[in-house]
Parts: sequence; C-alpha cells; structure tokens
Amino acid sequence: MKRTTLIIAAGFVLLWNSGFIGAVYGLPYTGPFTLVFWRYLALTLVIVLYLLLRQRFRWVGWKVASPHMLIGILAHGLWLTCVLLALDNQVPAGIVALIVALQPLATGALSGLVVAGEQANSYQWLGLVLGFFGVVLTVAFRIDFGSYTSVFGYLIPLGSVIGMTAASLIQRRMEVKKESKKLPVDLALFYQSLATTLTLALPAIFIEKLSTRWEPEFIYALIWLIFAVSLGAYVLMWLLIERIEATRVASLFYLGPPVTMLMAWLAFGDMVQPMDIAGLAIVFVGVFLSQVNTKNP
Repeated sequence: MKRTTLIIAAGFVLLWNSGFIGAVYGLPYTGPFTLVFWRYLALTLVIVLYLLLRQRFRWVGWKVASPHMLIGILAHGLWLTCVLLALDNQVPAGIVALIVALQPLATGALSGLVVAGEQANSYQWLGLVLGFFGVVLTVAFRIDFGSYTSVFGYLIPLGSVIGMTAASLIQRRMEVKKESKKLPVDLALFYQSLATTLTLALPAIFIEKLSTRWEPEFIYALIWLIFAVSLGAYVLMWLLIERIEATRVASLFYLGPPVTMLMAWLAFGDMVQPMDIAGLAIVFVGVFLSQVNTKNP
C-alpha cells in the first residue's frame, strides 16, 4: 500500500474499533436499545441536513429503498444492539470483537448460497470451522455456566454475526444480480440509518422508556459514536474501497480483536488472558485459510 492508503487504513481500523470503547462509556447512562436509537436518530438528521444542502435528498420509492432499509436493520440495528447487549452484560469489549470477527469468515463461506459461481472451497470452510473453534475456546474459559446472565452475554454477539452476514450476502446479491438500483453512498446510508432508527424506537420507548442521563460523559461518547465511528470510519472505508480491492478492505476487520483488546486494556484495564491469545491465534489461522484462493472442492 502507498503511505496515504496506509494512513487511511490505520485511521479506519482505529475509528471503527473505537466504537466498542465508546459504547462502554455510553452504556452506564442509558440502555442498549436507547443508545442505538439516539445514535441513529442523530445520524439520520445529520445525513438529511447534508443531503438537503447538496440538493440530493429524495424519495426513491419502496422498491429501491426497501432492500437498503433491510440491510440497515441487519447491519446496523441488529449488529449494534447485540454488541451493546453483550457489553451491558459485562462481556469484555475485546472478547465481543473476537466473536463478531467471525462475520467475514461466515460471509465468505456462505456466499455461494446466494451468488452462483462463488462457492466456498474446502480451505474457506476449514477456516470458518477453525475460527469458530478459536472463539469457542476463548469464551469457554471466561463464561460462567452457572449464570444465565453470563451465558446470555457471551452468546448474544452471535446475533451480530448473523445480522451482518445476512446484510453482506443481501448486498452482494444486489450487486451481482442487479436486482435493485444502486444508490449513492450517502443516500444509501440515509435509508439504512432511517430504518435502524425506526426499528430501535420500539424497544427503546416501550422497554427502556428512553431513560437517559444526559451527563457530559454520555454526550461526549454519543458525539464520538456518531461522527467518528458512524461517519468517520464509514467515509474512510469507502475511500479505501476506491483505492484497493474490497477483499483487502474486508481483511482489515480481522484486526478488530487485537486492536480492541489493546484499547480496552488502556481504557478500562481489561486484562488479556492466555486463552484469549490462544483463541485469537486460532482465529487468525482460520482467517489465513479463508484467504487461500483455490478451486479445490
């Protein structure tokens, strides 16, 4: 990579994974559903203002908007809610990042189910199995099987994996099959953000009553999550996609667990245990195998 591309890549990795840390800072002041709701309500308003100023705000019709809104519900709403529920149940941020790192592996292995000609090879399936084993190994040594809360906390990030994998496969099918009109990035993000806001409004209002302590620490965390993570990291990701192959951009998500573990150690003193390192190493082996380009069955 060129120096500029490396800087953009480093910025993306840091900003994206800082979302786990920002969420931990915000959760003491509100519930998981409400935090996602406030974040995406504000993000939607910011994008609307931007689109209005650029004279690009428009309704594209349900046929075009609906798949983008579904992607938003899965890739933003379900993904983030499950992450926050896990963090709210005292699962360390680095471990949550390790579990959700299964998503690119799962997407690569399952892409053949929705796109003909993209069948996963044996190395990719082996990589997925190894990655899953690495996560299970790490979680098994941390989970308290006698506590329902602990079991729930460590299992719920799998919902994030399911949500983001489904969204990625839908997006991939749209691009290959051209079943829906492709929208500009900013307009697509608007519909994704709007759908996430509307979906999270229900549990935020009826379950958590929108209970929020509007203290400075919460406001700072919310601002960071909106502008640095939801906008900053998203913009940097698309800048990278313009410069390098999408698969190389996707590989940057595998840096999430170690980077988040380091951030969590610096911010909260979360200690990395030996089995965390072992599980992380196994996941990286799985990642390496998943990148092997071979036609072997």
